[in-house]
Amino acid sequence: MSTDLSIAPDVKLGENVKLARFINLYGCEVGDNTKIGAFVEIQKNAKVGKNCKVSSHTFICEGVTIEDEVFIGHGVVFINDTYPRATSATGALQTEQDWKVEATLVKKGASIGSGATILSKVTIGEGAIVGAGSVVTKSVPAHAIVAGNPARVLRSIAGAVCGKD
Repeated sequence: MSTDLSIAPDVKLGENVKLARFINLYGCEVGDNTKIGAFVEIQKNAKVGKNCKVSSHTFICEGVTIEDEVFIGHGVVFINDTYPRATSATGALQTEQDWKVEATLVKKGASIGSGATILSKVTIGEGAIVGAGSVVTKSVPAHAIVAGNPARVLRSIAGAVCGKD
């Protein structure tokens, strides 16, 4: 294995997964025919489905589930904690026992534009499009186009599934 890939032994890679250089994967699952760009980190207990594209400089944290045929643009960041803190009430650095992972779900065929930030406890609906640079603070309906900070529904792309009209 290349020294520019950090792939832990507990990673489950599907068939025909394409991996760029300088990635960090541990404890995650990546489905068949998915492409992972350079400088991507996917943490434990995160899942990426089949036929997805995860562009460079993206961070997919624990608790994120990405279904099949999803596009993730460059520099997308997922968040799994509403109130992050470095230390516990005693002043010690927090450990996994000091907080609870908050899940995020990206449904089949959704697209997330470059530079978007996706907060925890949201679902991005099937076939939805998140505009570049958006901050998603609440769930996105299926087949909606959202953009802005916070992201707001601009319009619907009714009947469209996975990029097909």
